[in-house]
Amino acid sequence: MTAAIPVPAAPPTTRAHLRTIIGGIRMFFRRAPLSAFWGCVALAIVGMAIAAPAIAPYEPLKSDFRRMTKPPDDRHWFGTDQIGRDTLSRVIHGSRASLTVAIGAVLFGTTVGALWGLLCGYFGGRFDLISQRLIEFLQSFPDLILAMAIAMALGGGMGTVIVAIAITRIPFGGRVIRSVVLSLKEMQFVEAARGLGASHRRLMFRHILPQCVAPYLILATAHLGVAIIIEASLGFLGVGIPPPTPTWGNMLADSLNAGLVPPWWLVLFPGAAITLTVLAFNLLGDGIRDMLDPRLRGAI
Repeated sequence: MTAAIPVPAAPPTTRAHLRTIIGGIRMFFRRAPLSAFWGCVALAIVGMAIAAPAIAPYEPLKSDFRRMTKPPDDRHWFGTDQIGRDTLSRVIHGSRASLTVAIGAVLFGTTVGALWGLLCGYFGGRFDLISQRLIEFLQSFPDLILAMAIAMALGGGMGTVIVAIAITRIPFGGRVIRSVVLSLKEMQFVEAARGLGASHRRLMFRHILPQCVAPYLILATAHLGVAIIIEASLGFLGVGIPPPTPTWGNMLADSLNAGLVPPWWLVLFPGAAITLTVLAFNLLGDGIRDMLDPRLRGAI
């Protein structure tokens, strides 16, 4: 007679965290249904980008010279471009490049800015003074001009575009997180930890940094729309990801090669994709800000 091997149950803390996450999502849908809807739209766009090879009806680089510059029909729902490539497939595959650049740039730039702001707000003094002057120098340039100058200096490529856009996001993360740290380091729980002999590293990364997660999430979500706009602008100006890799920006640039007045479908569908994605991430960021800001919770 064999004894049954007991299956270990999930740790209580894991179940508690899962219930907390599900409860937070339910509360978000209940208190901010509009932002939750646009969050679902943003999630669908991200899912489309991940599953682009399975969703796209045609290869994005495959040309059909018998159907060049054709308007939308039952075979090509978004029409074709000047060399017969399917516009719908290129829009779907373009989401991969555009979202990869935007998410990578925002995560890299906001994280570097947040850590820089943490150091500035905690240590203060001459380091903070010099750092703020550098941040003001970066903020003195328009985002698109600064990103274009960096991209032109470093050369074309996805990594270059990510770095160029990330540098424009650093000042915003640094300023916001610095202001949060300046108020947190005077709180009683930080003073208590300091009185118990906690090191600077423990104070910053164990007691102060976790309290900066909420503003970090708000910054990252809100800046995704700006990063998508900058990436599309760089692609349109010819200093972004080089062809033939499809992105929404270089698709708009390619439409200008069709003539003085480009076909409407080559302009409408990539532009609509940019508009819809930016709107979804911006409204999602507004909803997250309202949920995490105690001063705005009662107004939702």
